[in-house]
Amino acid sequence: MAAIAAGVALIAEAFGVFMLLMTVGIVVENQSMSLDGLDPALVSDGALGFGVFSAVLLAGCGLVLLLAGGRDRAPARFGRVLLVIVSVVHGVLGALTVGLVGWTAFAVLMAVLALIVFTLVAYGAGGRSEGPEPGEGAREEQGEERTQGQERAQGEVGSKPVA
Repeated sequence: MAAIAAGVALIAEAFGVFMLLMTVGIVVENQSMSLDGLDPALVSDGALGFGVFSAVLLAGCGLVLLLAGGRDRAPARFGRVLLVIVSVVHGVLGALTVGLVGWTAFAVLMAVLALIVFTLVAYGAGGRSEGPEPGEGAREEQGEERTQGQERAQGEVGSKPVA
């Protein structure tokens, strides 16, 4: 469930980041702002390009989390690497956000970070999440009973060995 919540949060965040950087690009172009003599069109295009890159990365990580949550399996190695990268980025952005934006934005970033890290830890190094699978205990008990029944049948007098 945490993986699905984190996936939805990252997809929403991808949309928000794209809209923010698209707005920055439009404002820079309309105001003819430049950084140390750079062409405003370059700054605008850079903001838009970074917005697209960030949105694709966040949406991809969100998709990895949605698939992991839907399948109840740990993400593959590449997916885990993406999630670790996004976790580090969220930690750094959270530290910067406190001073620049405020505590509310910091809390949102840390909540998403907590969901991502919880998903990585809950699924462990590989396979399904920790805990017994449905019906797993019943299969183990049946296997023990079958083994004990086979031992008694082989040790009985008059029983024929199975070839």
